[in-house]
Amino acid sequence: MIKLLKKYESFPVPMKASLWFLICAFLQKGITMLTTPVFTRILSTEEYGRFNIFFSWSGIITIFVSLNLSYGVYTQGLIKFDKDRDRFSSSLQGLSTTLIFIWTIIYIVFRDFWNNVFKLTTVQMLAMLVMIWTTAVFSFWASEQRVLYKYHFLVGLSLAVSVAKPLLGICFVNYAIDKVTARILSLLLVELMAYSGLYMAQMLRGKKFFYFKYWRYALIFNLLLIPHYLSQTVLNNSDRIMISKMVGDSEAGIYSLAYSLANIMTLFNNALLQTINPWIYKKIKDKKIIDISSIAYISLCIIAIVNLALIIFAPEVVAIFAPRSYYDAIWIIPPVAMSVYFMFSYDMFAKFAFYYEKTRMIMLASAIGAILNIILNYIFINIFGYRAAGYTTLFCYMIYSVGHYIFMNKVCDSFCDGVRPYKFKIVLCITIPFLFMGFLILLTYKYIIIRYLLICIVTSIMICKRKMAKEIIDKLIFLKHL
Repeated sequence: MIKLLKKYESFPVPMKASLWFLICAFLQKGITMLTTPVFTRILSTEEYGRFNIFFSWSGIITIFVSLNLSYGVYTQGLIKFDKDRDRFSSSLQGLSTTLIFIWTIIYIVFRDFWNNVFKLTTVQMLAMLVMIWTTAVFSFWASEQRVLYKYHFLVGLSLAVSVAKPLLGICFVNYAIDKVTARILSLLLVELMAYSGLYMAQMLRGKKFFYFKYWRYALIFNLLLIPHYLSQTVLNNSDRIMISKMVGDSEAGIYSLAYSLANIMTLFNNALLQTINPWIYKKIKDKKIIDISSIAYISLCIIAIVNLALIIFAPEVVAIFAPRSYYDAIWIIPPVAMSVYFMFSYDMFAKFAFYYEKTRMIMLASAIGAILNIILNYIFINIFGYRAAGYTTLFCYMIYSVGHYIFMNKVCDSFCDGVRPYKFKIVLCITIPFLFMGFLILLTYKYIIIRYLLICIVTSIMICKRKMAKEIIDKLIFLKHL
């Protein structure tokens, strides 16, 4: 323990901050997952579905209402305008507040129309608009803290909010008739109490609600990225919305549970990407493209193994997190978990387009994936039922990943002297066995003895190869020092 503490103390501040942000992300997700069994038992599948549909719509509406100003443009601006950071922050808070206020007025005037479109109540819609504001407030402040490596208060506040939300939610839901609205209002109340002070702090430091230069800069930058943001959000949320409208809220609830459980593995995606992203960008900058492949292949293998682990234990995971009425979710977890692998691979391929600022290629790949997802969902949900949405999601992320791979090669041909980082055959040699194993495990769900035998075999192999696994992890950790 003493050795670990000494090693931690020797870390530079950026590394300490990255470590704590990662720990915080895992704890937040852990708290959410630990409370999921409670909410799946006090909410019916229909209520759970309506609650998740609320957030699916919120993800899409947020892009139009707030323009996602607290994302890329703000982080980039904090670096670009570092000598005027406080005024930049307060002016973007002002712009975000103005946009949300205007859209709130538009909603109130035409609320009957919007309520009918989204199938939400007036209270739920107003709560959504306020939560878009509180989320933006926190995102602005949190991004600034990350840039400055001020992790202590950020981590503490994030964890406190993560604990308060489910605790207050349980109290509200237990004593409410409209349990869905009660759950939403409990989240809103916590965010208002926790984040309002952050807004005041940034506004008082910057002392500028409106600053033309920064408003113009942010609007031009983010308006061009709206198709990309919208495509990603549609790809992540359209299936639940379409299931709700085409099949029912109960089925949307079951699908939402499966989607949430499968997306736990995105934590591993993010953790691994945080480790290797700076290293990859450095290699691109230094034109040492060939060096990237070995680490990338290892990373793809790790993500594949982690997602296969979830797939093989999917029946037990669903049994832990939800009552019998949600059991059908086990058939949806495998394709969605396999989608997580392609989410990671697309990010690896897209690095080159991002580095060389080829945003049109990024937007084109994103738009194709999103549009295809809506079309396929409409066709196959009608034919095969709501389970089909998991497979259309997988297929669309595969297309998404292939699109970014093609665009990556074009960028490399233009800017990297024709040197390409990955060999297609090797990527296929990782991907095809992963898909084969994923579907093979799915077939064992009805044969518990075969599945447990498979678990024993896999566990034995992992024990035998533990030294190799340790060497791989050490190699990845070492990247932070390069």
